[in-house]
Amino acid sequence: MSGSNGPTDTHTYQSLAEDCPFGSVEQPKRSTGRLVMHSMAMFGREFCYAVEAAYVTPVLLSVGLPKSLYSMVWLLSPILGFLLQPVVGSASDHCRARWGRRRPYILTLAIMMLLGMVLYLNGDAVVSALVANPRQKLIWAISITMVGVVLFDFSADFIDGPIKAYLFDVCSHQDKEKGLHYHALFTGFGGALGYILGAIDWVHLDLGRLLGTEFQVMFFFSALVLILCFITHLCSIPEAPLRDAATDPPSQQDPQGSSLSASGMHEYGSIEKVKNGGADTEQPVQEWKNKKPSGQSQRTMSMKSLLRALVNMPSHYRCLCVSHLIGWTAFLSNMLFFTDFMGQIVYHGDPYGAHNSTEFLVYERGVEVGCWGLCINSVFSSVYSYFQKAMVSYIGLKGLYFMGYLLFGLGTGFIGLFPNVYSTLVLCSMFGVMSSTLYTVPFNLIAEYHREEEKEKGQEVPGGPDNQGRGKGVDCAALTCMVQLAQILVGGGLGFLVNMAGSVVVVVITASAVALIGCCFVALFVRYVD
Repeated sequence: MSGSNGPTDTHTYQSLAEDCPFGSVEQPKRSTGRLVMHSMAMFGREFCYAVEAAYVTPVLLSVGLPKSLYSMVWLLSPILGFLLQPVVGSASDHCRARWGRRRPYILTLAIMMLLGMVLYLNGDAVVSALVANPRQKLIWAISITMVGVVLFDFSADFIDGPIKAYLFDVCSHQDKEKGLHYHALFTGFGGALGYILGAIDWVHLDLGRLLGTEFQVMFFFSALVLILCFITHLCSIPEAPLRDAATDPPSQQDPQGSSLSASGMHEYGSIEKVKNGGADTEQPVQEWKNKKPSGQSQRTMSMKSLLRALVNMPSHYRCLCVSHLIGWTAFLSNMLFFTDFMGQIVYHGDPYGAHNSTEFLVYERGVEVGCWGLCINSVFSSVYSYFQKAMVSYIGLKGLYFMGYLLFGLGTGFIGLFPNVYSTLVLCSMFGVMSSTLYTVPFNLIAEYHREEEKEKGQEVPGGPDNQGRGKGVDCAALTCMVQLAQILVGGGLGFLVNMAGSVVVVVITASAVALIGCCFVALFVRYVD
């Protein structure tokens, strides 16, 4: 999978496109502590996701949101994300901020996540304190809560692409693999902690009485975790700013293979060579002189060139995106309706019964047990992520990818055909296998594809084909926007299936069937690098 590049333990990377400003940099080995710090963003993001999963439906019901607006709440965010994700990915590829290419976008999206939580967890309380007219209060409460939910979902979905691109920019190939495993590990931990805190009855505890409602308690914890995690993440690994290859010649000095020059500015368009501890700088300067005119054309990237880069993406990238879409469609089909499935099918409750009826109370009990099932999913996702590092050397990425889809497909199929409390909770561990697989294997394959392209580009003859305009940000964005497309498909299609079948069991069966189709796709069509 990966290997050391000599005793210096550093790797040289060349650009995906010969004339693009995403050139090679010599990346040092990153310590485990730095990679863990980098992974804290995934911990904070998933913690807030779990809080939203536990509380967003009660919040929307409490403000009186009409059922006709439910689909708009859930579909608006993924539609915006699907359309804008590649645009922002390309913009971050060309960003020349002094703080780096990815971190300004990560910081902005983290602030938007925090603002979204402020609005949907506290909007009703703020409106109640400021507006006296009951009708205006209802309108403002619904509007602010909807804006908060959409803003949070949009930002939380969006932020995954820049985080992955940031990891790919600053790490060697071996550290990318380790970093992705840590990402999946802390994603599971964050989700588990969020579900556990969401299952606690805060109303009858001192903290709940102090802050007012359980919504305010969860906002306190969510805001605290989010702020601390993203501060840690943004300070984890230095990111070299992108300099203009058309105006700034490569540095004449190489500080012992570091990715940062003495001034903290390193030119991505150069090709560095490290020989016997010294740097050969004559070649980069000459190449800069030869490429100076073409460098100016890469200062910006138009919408037309972005679309061309996405359409002309190599076929193995497109196949990987399709497999990611299939996997997330299966996973979200199950996860979004799982607590409802537990309440209606496993516990035989009635969500439409009177709130003091036995059927409704049984349904609520099933939903609570379903939340613990989702907690099991998160914990097992972390555990499985830890063992993935050892398993990949035996069965490879293809084996991991296939096994993740297969176990999830068989597990959800068994749950749908034989609903039982204890077997369902045990099989929730298969959800964790799928979650860990989706968070690691596709991005490992992206890293492998990049590595292969960089090697081929180094041996390429002049005038050979290139992929102008494609940077790592665009590739990561194209992959992660498949999550938004899956949300659109699930949100727009599963409600129709449930209405046609008259039971939510069709959701679990559909998730199983889609996952098993995904097994065939990842085995036959996804390309794996030897």
